[in-house]
Amino acid sequence: MGRKFLLTGMPGSGKSTVVLRCVEELRRGGLRVGGISTPEVRRGGRRVGFEVVDLATGRRGTLAAVGIHSRYRVGRYGVDIEGFEAVALPALRHAEERCDVICIDEIGRMELYSNSFEEAVRRILGGVKPVLAVVHRRYAGAYSHYGELLWVSRDRINRLVEYIVGELVKG
Repeated sequence: MGRKFLLTGMPGSGKSTVVLRCVEELRRGGLRVGGISTPEVRRGGRRVGFEVVDLATGRRGTLAAVGIHSRYRVGRYGVDIEGFEAVALPALRHAEERCDVICIDEIGRMELYSNSFEEAVRRILGGVKPVLAVVHRRYAGAYSHYGELLWVSRDRINRLVEYIVGELVKG
């Protein structure tokens, strides 16, 4: 059974930084890594939304944005469930079928508006492949039984990357 690492922490603590650095290191070590990331979209120095990016192909879609009118909202952002699922679900399926490690950044309120995404996440976390996922701190308790929950802070980024990559490389 593959190791499962679940990262949580405060906003700006470096959770996504840990994931992206782990992805780089794991690939450098010859492992195939797939899954998703959900980076911020900024215009003129202001955050205006979030994208979803397929880590294997680079394909991008919209997760949420200020100008989206949707019944699914988080703060000032409307969530584009169809746009999110069009990238996230194939990316996760590809990672399950063809990759050595699956990354999910992030399991949070916006993403969990998608029932299909939540089902895929639970299937992946219950599966045999190693997983590195960011879990919003509000949901950490609901997902912690799937793996090792690690608290991220700026001063722990390097140690966490070293630890996670070391554990995943040795299998």
